[in-house]
Amino acid sequence: MRAAIYARFSTDLQSDASIEDQQRLCLRLIEGKDWRAADTYSDRGISGSSHLRPAYQRMLEDARNNQFDVVVSEGLDRLSRDQEHIAAFFKQMRFQGIPIFTIAEGEISELHIGLKGTMSSLFIKDLAQKTHRGLEGRVRKGKSAGGVTYGYDVVRNLLADGTFTTGERTINEEQATIVRRIFEEFASGHSPRSICVRLNEDGIDGPRGKGWGMSTIYGNWRRGTGILNNDLYQGRLVWNRQRFIKDPHTGKRQARMNPAEEWIIEEVPDLRVISDALWNNVKARQKSTRSVVISEGITRSERARRAKHLFSGLLTCGVCGGGFTIIGKAYFGCANSRNKGTCDNRLTIKRDDLEARVLSGLKDHLLHPDLIAEFTRSYQEEFNRLAGTIKQDHAKAEQDLAKVTKQIDAIIDAITEGMFHPSLKAKMGDLETQKATLEAKLASIDTQPPVLLHPSLSDMYRSKVTDLTEALNDPATKTEAAEIIRSLLTSITLIPDGDALKLRAFNLMHTRPRKSSSSILAV
Repeated sequence: MRAAIYARFSTDLQSDASIEDQQRLCLRLIEGKDWRAADTYSDRGISGSSHLRPAYQRMLEDARNNQFDVVVSEGLDRLSRDQEHIAAFFKQMRFQGIPIFTIAEGEISELHIGLKGTMSSLFIKDLAQKTHRGLEGRVRKGKSAGGVTYGYDVVRNLLADGTFTTGERTINEEQATIVRRIFEEFASGHSPRSICVRLNEDGIDGPRGKGWGMSTIYGNWRRGTGILNNDLYQGRLVWNRQRFIKDPHTGKRQARMNPAEEWIIEEVPDLRVISDALWNNVKARQKSTRSVVISEGITRSERARRAKHLFSGLLTCGVCGGGFTIIGKAYFGCANSRNKGTCDNRLTIKRDDLEARVLSGLKDHLLHPDLIAEFTRSYQEEFNRLAGTIKQDHAKAEQDLAKVTKQIDAIIDAITEGMFHPSLKAKMGDLETQKATLEAKLASIDTQPPVLLHPSLSDMYRSKVTDLTEALNDPATKTEAAEIIRSLLTSITLIPDGDALKLRAFNLMHTRPRKSSSSILAV
């Protein structure tokens, strides 16, 4: 009889010699039965829970073509650990008249398929639960549960027993700079596409060493994928956000979201690379781009587009309430009047004239004394926040340094009294590294608070407001300035007044406290 040998091991962490060991045992069985070894099939580093294994599929094909007369394997679990798949394999071999022999079970029967198949399935489920439990324990210690995150390096420290630490990470400052750049540019109004283009033009490698793509930056906000959605950058480790279930038809894993109460969240402030303010600005902009209404009650984030002109999408007709759209290259007009004929407002307004009049009105409003006072108050609030943060960081670093120094002194005392173990050397090295890091941190913290009040703060504010037009013409600030100006307005209504249009702007943010949110800007 022509005997086919099948061998397999599950992960890349297992020895490749495992295949040779299995084959040697199978050949011993074949020789003992006076069979003849035919082909050998082996899959390396592939789980037995999947039937999409190259050698396994090739063996099924050869069986249908009568290339062998019997299948030999070390154990039934080498052929498959999935109850459904092993039953299907048994049926296929029986149909072809090919018996199955294993070193562990002998000739395979229906009883083996039922019992061993069930045991293998339970083993896979139990292994998954234990792996999940182990990963959760690692995450709760603030360590990585696997994978490499852009902006960080994996740290492998040698332990006293010869093994290495796992799950440790440290900030990669070069990559962290790129992460901050991405957050800052997106918060300033740049699209993921334009950010990708500039990163690729600058020759900056992406997370996989290749070019940047939009999905790498924007990702999926629900699943926490993408640079802009990774909580680790703000010093929060979020794990168990989703689980994976295998599709029985394709064998591919499908991601399913877990309830928020099952998420594991740990604070890891030493891994923070993005400030809370920048993170919140990015989240606010993401939320606004997800709020694009395409019909009653339906929003589609993929329909979000940056306005082509400064006030596109904010203009409404004072007669019919419809939108004002660009006509030709230089004028705005009522869309309902032009496209549907349902509005009598045929007046148009030149785009440059519209923008100049709205900006002029905004400048007048923003220079109101109440807003200058609000600017000063906000500055003082930020000053207090920064001063408090600097003080807290300095105090925390001093406490940590004192604790580490105390531990070092305790180890030195133990060695002096004759207590020595190889693990003490590794511990001492780790503590000395922590001490050096904390001392460098304390040296870098500027304990001098920022200036409480700039002597020309009001003049600075007036200058910024006056230079609105210049900011819109500067390529470096154009996108950010346009986003800020648009955020001040919910809509601009154009009302016919004889042969001209009167503009009324509705403010999104109350520019005059305790005043009406609408006002005539220009006539």
